[in-house]
Amino acid sequence: MDIITEQEQIRLLQAMPIFGGVSEQALRFLMSLAREVEVQKGDYYYREGEPGSSVFVLETGKVVLMKRWRDRDHALKSLGRGDSYGEVALIDLQPRNTSALAVEPSRAIELSTEDLYKLYKRHLDQFALIYMNMARQVCRRLREADSRAFAADMQSE
Repeated sequence: MDIITEQEQIRLLQAMPIFGGVSEQALRFLMSLAREVEVQKGDYYYREGEPGSSVFVLETGKVVLMKRWRDRDHALKSLGRGDSYGEVALIDLQPRNTSALAVEPSRAIELSTEDLYKLYKRHLDQFALIYMNMARQVCRRLREADSRAFAADMQSE
């Protein structure tokens, strides 16, 4: 996999909705705490039902969010470079509501709740901005899901 410089990581984060408006200083601080997680094709970043304590930002590769139904995994959404996943568990403090499957070799930046708490202690305003941005992103996904559910209900009538 290609190596991504710190400056490229910062630009990647700045282009994402959950880090929109966050200062470069705060992002550099977070990157000093973050881990890079590499996953091979067919492996999971996390599975539905597991405790969730981090958010991921995809640097390279492709990931599909999966939902289990009737003992089978079903694809919900495909993700590429710059997409984030895992935010829901950070917001509602519940187990993971999806699984994140690598469909090709992938690398992601992982930020834990501990990392974000350290940001809270150092840059409260930037911490609040990230959580507001995550909530907005989750609300966008909820609106999309509501629209799909409504359309499916209308088709079944």
